[in-house]
Formats: sequence, structure tokens, C-alpha cells
Amino acid sequence: MAKVKYLTQSAIERAALCLLAEYGDKYGEVVDPPVPVEAIVEGHLRLGFDFDDLPTMLGIDGVLGAISFPQRHVFVDQSLDPETFPHKEGRCRFTIAHEVGHWELHRHQFTADTNQSALFGDDSKPSIVCRARSRKEPAEWQADMFSGYLLMPKEMVLRAWRSRFGELDPYVARDEIADLSARWGLGEDEQPTVEVAKDMARDFKVSGQAMQIRLIGLGLIRTEVPEPDLFTQ
Repeated sequence: MAKVKYLTQSAIERAALCLLAEYGDKYGEVVDPPVPVEAIVEGHLRLGFDFDDLPTMLGIDGVLGAISFPQRHVFVDQSLDPETFPHKEGRCRFTIAHEVGHWELHRHQFTADTNQSALFGDDSKPSIVCRARSRKEPAEWQADMFSGYLLMPKEMVLRAWRSRFGELDPYVARDEIADLSARWGLGEDEQPTVEVAKDMARDFKVSGQAMQIRLIGLGLIRTEVPEPDLFTQ
């Protein structure tokens, strides 16, 4: 994979929100979840989209998604097709949004290179191949971050949280995480998904794990009891 330039988290978030706003200008503002990621891909960006047996097609194990910049086409492995595997819907949507992240963040860096043949090889092959388990190159974690921002925009998540709880006070999940970890025999590096994350994930049609990561990032779920501050009585 060609080297991509450094992007801050705020720049990636702006790119995701800009895309969502562009879609909203054309088709109507997206206020409530879930974000229509397939409509963004096919209706707004005019990219082709298909499920396929990617490991067989590419001869690479563990491939979940791929994108071809020259062909303007997104591929997702058939193992994530929600019509066949409904429980994979959240993972499928995250993978689609991940490939959209490559399109929005990286295609210009690839296509600007005058030696495109070295980047793409055969134009019929995907420009970027994304595996289920691989060392996270900068392009991959950038696309992951974009996916989270696109599918779970901050203001939409905050509204959903306030709608459920009436306020934005965080949930301290330490005890629930400890109980679930003990029940399932999880290691210290394995974090179970708490119920509030699972519940909100259903509305946003993302995985519980992805929602929990987003809620922790927004400070709405805390995994430790905060230390009392100077003014705590």
C-alpha cells in the first residue's frame, strides 16, 4: 500500500461530517440513526458496490473489504452479507463505511501519483485490500476512524444518549465490565460490551463493540470510577 499523509482525528471527523452534509443537501438531512451508508455509496458517491468471495477472488485470506479507485467500486466479502447473515449487519456497515473512508481520504493521494501502474498494478484489481486481522497501517486506522465518525456522528450520538437518559451524564461501566469479564472468563485485554452500548448499537445498526468504543471516546461510558475533584463533597 502506498504511504498516506498524516491526518489528525479532527480532520478525519470533518471529512466524515462533510460527506454526510453533502448527502443531506442532496437527499435530506440525516438527523436520526441509522446513517444510510449504502445510499451514500451508490446514490451520492455513485460508486459500484458488490458482495463477493474476496479471499477467492484476490487469493488473500481474511479479506473483508476492498476498493478500486479506477473502477469506482467497493467490494465487501460475502460473509458479511446481512441478507444471509443478519447478525453481521453492523460489521458489514462498518466495512462499507471503512471503504468510503479510503475513497474520501486516500484516493487523491493514490491517483495523484504519476506512476499509477506501480500503485494499482492491474487496474482490474482493487487499489486497497482490507483484511480482518492485520497490522494497522495509517491508511487502515484512518479509514476505521472515518467509519466511526460517519456511522456515529457526535451530535447524533449525544441526542440519542440524552433521549435515553435525559442528560449527558456518563455511565460508569466498571462494575458491569468486571461482572461480565468474570462470567465469561475474559482476560485483562478483553473488554466485554455493556448493555447500553448494545442497545444504542441496534438503533445505529453498528456492532456493540464499535458503539462502545465511540461512547468511551465521547466520555459517555467510563470504564473506571473518576477520582473526586477538589469540589466534590
